[in-house]
Amino acid sequence: MYDLPSEDPEEPGLPDEFHDWQPQFLSETFQPPNYPADQILTATDLNLYYDVHNTSRYKRPDWFAVVGVPRLVDIGRLSYVIWREGTLPIVVVELLSPNTQEEDQGQTLRGQDPPSKWEVYEKILRIPYYVLFNREANTYRLFRLVGATYQEIFEPRLWIEELQIGLGLWQGRFQQVERLWLRWYDANDQWILTPTEQAEQRAEQERERAEQERQRAERAEQRAEQERQRAEQAQQRAAALAERLRALGIDPDLPA
Repeated sequence: MYDLPSEDPEEPGLPDEFHDWQPQFLSETFQPPNYPADQILTATDLNLYYDVHNTSRYKRPDWFAVVGVPRLVDIGRLSYVIWREGTLPIVVVELLSPNTQEEDQGQTLRGQDPPSKWEVYEKILRIPYYVLFNREANTYRLFRLVGATYQEIFEPRLWIEELQIGLGLWQGRFQQVERLWLRWYDANDQWILTPTEQAEQRAEQERERAEQERQRAERAEQRAEQERQRAEQAQQRAAALAERLRALGIDPDLPA
């Protein structure tokens, strides 16, 4: 999962590509219908500054989402500073790794200085939803803030009523990798499409419409051909009748 140790003793190693792909997939499918796109912020490995009294303290979630804030500030955020933004993340996702999983799961000692991620998310920021994903075991744990503590949700999926979307595990291909991925779904229990999938869907719909138009044009041409053949057959029958009348000495061209 991780590269060789860094020369920095505080750095556990470099995250693998999955730590880029899974957050990207979460961001691409995070489309709450009750917020415009320019009021939705998703972030990956962005410093989250949480203590106005100790402004150097931050945590760096693998992925988090905030709604009701501008998507862009200037040319883009260098960090997310809680006391400046004024809006808390609504959900945080941590991708478990050997060097951070104890802290991510709240298994380290409480009351340390600085506090652990779990303590910051639960006690200081009080982030409503917290998700832990173990990609090695293909399992995830879901937590909802109830009162002052996180309560685990023992359900196969996480539905967030405030956002009108939910989170689940989807088996499929992303970035040419087939596996289980965390993915958002909508109120109709349908997986939310990525922009690429939406473009592919539109292209497929256009192909289907073009094929339907081709088939309609082909049927119209067939009907026209059938009408032409019927007219030709009627003309042939009229000519044959006229020939028989002439054989009987009757001029078919004379008025009756």
